[in-house]
Amino acid sequence: MARQVPGRDRRAREIPAPTGDAQSSQPRTVAVVGGGIAGLAAACGLAERGVDVVLIEPEAQLGGRVRAWPVTSPAGDVMMSRGFHAFFRQYYNLRALLSRAGDVDDLLVAVDDYPVVSARGDRDSFTKIPRTPPWNFMSFVAQSPTFTARDLTRVDVDTALSLLDVSFPETYRELENVSAAEFLDRLRFPDRARHLALEVFARSFFADPEDFSAGELVAMFHSYFLGSAEGLLFDVARDDFDTALWRPLGSALERNGVRRVAGRVTRLERGDDGWVVEYSTGDGADGQQVAADAVVLAAGPGGTRDIVAASGNIGTTDWRERMAAVKLAPPFAVLRLWFDGPVLPERPSFLGTAAFGPLDNISVLNRFERGAAQWAEQTGGSVVELHAYAVSPEYATDGARQQELASELRRQLERVFPETRELTVLAEELLIEQDCALLGTGAWDDRPEVQTPDPGLVIAGDWVRCDLPIALMERAATTGWMAANELLAGWGVAGHTLWSVPTQARQRWPKVARTLMARRPGRKKKS
Repeated sequence: MARQVPGRDRRAREIPAPTGDAQSSQPRTVAVVGGGIAGLAAACGLAERGVDVVLIEPEAQLGGRVRAWPVTSPAGDVMMSRGFHAFFRQYYNLRALLSRAGDVDDLLVAVDDYPVVSARGDRDSFTKIPRTPPWNFMSFVAQSPTFTARDLTRVDVDTALSLLDVSFPETYRELENVSAAEFLDRLRFPDRARHLALEVFARSFFADPEDFSAGELVAMFHSYFLGSAEGLLFDVARDDFDTALWRPLGSALERNGVRRVAGRVTRLERGDDGWVVEYSTGDGADGQQVAADAVVLAAGPGGTRDIVAASGNIGTTDWRERMAAVKLAPPFAVLRLWFDGPVLPERPSFLGTAAFGPLDNISVLNRFERGAAQWAEQTGGSVVELHAYAVSPEYATDGARQQELASELRRQLERVFPETRELTVLAEELLIEQDCALLGTGAWDDRPEVQTPDPGLVIAGDWVRCDLPIALMERAATTGWMAANELLAGWGVAGHTLWSVPTQARQRWPKVARTLMARRPGRKKKS
């Protein structure tokens, strides 16, 4: 019988579930700290095996860094979030989580194209590129205005082919202590292509390429392009994240017995009979406690680091030092604008930008979010979101500088969408946060992983080390499922099957590509 895969890529890698009893045979309680994607995946994985789950989250909405919340503005009662998120088709484990909330095809809607434009006039599109490697790469190079035959003769063959000849997690280790910028320098890609494509991807991790891991860059290029047959196009939520995704998922988890507690965890204590999780509530009540047999720490990189630092009797000295060394990426900014008129109909729903100052992408939310679409229909306006992936640290605290940033983002929008110069802003919301991990250039094995030195304590999140070539929301979901599997396996309970894009180069085509590259015009044979 043909193997069932979660997408169209027949080479997707299956990670079998730990074996054991179908359900927990003993009453067990797990405290899941954090209601983001990682925490929700862990809670789901545990509750479905009969474990009593207490989910502790300080915000009123689930979703963590992908949540959405209501705001009252001059434009009315509207929704705000931390910015656009793309749900790629190779996000197998995230989609498995979303399937608990309903039919994924009803929760998400496809984006027709994902163009990237440069202030230099370059424009790349992914809509007509085949999905399957190597034809996708060859087609992209053939169609892209940023590549010429002369440019290709200058590309470093060995570095270019290292993008094709990968094996994870070994590739992560081979590129440790190498920055994305250094790797791109070695590659000798034409500057236009480098800025338009590769650096746009690197900045999506909210980091400057000088500080971002080359291993993560190569893994991302493999996952989205060279190693997966799912393609580069993606889906987006049909409505704001809370309405479309997390509220339905939260209801499904509650039906499965998950209990929610509103609070911010401050410390953990390991005892002879299990764990005590201490938290404070929004009304200032400190010292509240939950007793549990095990804990999943999924409070984000900064939150998890701070909880460990405040919990003196957990982990080893080495592990605590590695946790203390977790760094945060530069701040990112989201500016959402409610205009009194529409942008031109030919504008794409999502547009990546390069060399437009701090502006990294533009989303026309009323093209795909139901709530924004209804507002636009009622008012004749449009809802446009601007995103700056990595901004200077002073923007996080200096109110005057924040307004300067908002004005600059608006000015850059007018360069890209000139019709917005004539539109009036009815309302705007500016959000600047600094709580994403910096996936830097340190040793791969020094990064904290799901397992910890303490039985019954696991961590999860998009910043946690995972040997698979995955990132962002998919890494958050995957490590959440892994955290649940780790605890279930320790109790002799069956876990959950996971999936990944292929972890090695596809077929034999790196060898073929090497031969073809060696025959390029102008390339001299090595003596």
